Amino acid sequence: MTYKAIVLDLDGTLTNDEKIITPRTYRALMEAQQRGVIVVLASGRPPHGIRYLADELHLNEGNGYILAFNGGQIIRCSDGHQMYSQELSSDFVPELYEAAVSNGFEILTYQTETIESTSQSNPYIQKASQTNRMPIVWCPDFVNDIHYPIYKCLIVGDPERMEAFETKLAKQMEGRMNICCSTPFFLECAPLGIDKANALRQLFGMLDIPLESVIAFGDGHNDISMIRLAGLGVAMDNADESVKQSADLVTASNNDDGVALVIEKLILESPAGSNGN
Repeated sequence: MTYKAIVLDLDGTLTNDEKIITPRTYRALMEAQQRGVIVVLASGRPPHGIRYLADELHLNEGNGYILAFNGGQIIRCSDGHQMYSQELSSDFVPELYEAAVSNGFEILTYQTETIESTSQSNPYIQKASQTNRMPIVWCPDFVNDIHYPIYKCLIVGDPERMEAFETKLAKQMEGRMNICCSTPFFLECAPLGIDKANALRQLFGMLDIPLESVIAFGDGHNDISMIRLAGLGVAMDNADESVKQSADLVTASNNDDGVALVIEKLILESPAGSNGN
């Protein structure tokens, strides 16, 4: 198989636990791009929180793409062109806000370069700020203070209570929104039909790339759909068990260059233009 595209989740996959692309993984991805392989960074993060990693990998110089908000936006790195987007209706925000605060959670959304939230001191919101390199703007009247359009809301809080809350909110919003935990403390609230697999179908359809020639790497529940979609779905060793069971292959952890190991074996060890079997 000749692989034409690599799709990468970020946290727990592309980056190690220090949020860094290791030298070996960096080299593997740069060499793959030199062979003409397309690299897509697919994350629940907003574009601003992905762009510095895209710049580090020089995706703007090649044929690279950003898939943000779990598929709510697709951006071409070479010129910043937005190829696809789906906004979250403002009609849902009061209901999400009420569900969050009545259960003792905080809620946030993303603007172009800031995070608007119900708290500046919450450790999980601070984590989102640090990960995305975006400052926090406190919105005491969240529903009316935030600026539209938005692409998703994130409800954050105690992981021990989040799983039960996810089940409750998913039932409440069934048929109206996508509700899914990206980490044990981050609950993603996105437009109906938005997930990484659906966005990748859109992107690779536009690029006329068969899904069989795509490798997708991930570690979280929100990666399962794209892992199942890709010709080769790869779970990291640090992934949840349900992710591993959905994958074709389990590689080493994000701290042990799991991404690089697969790329080196299936793409870089083969002659240029003829990778895989």
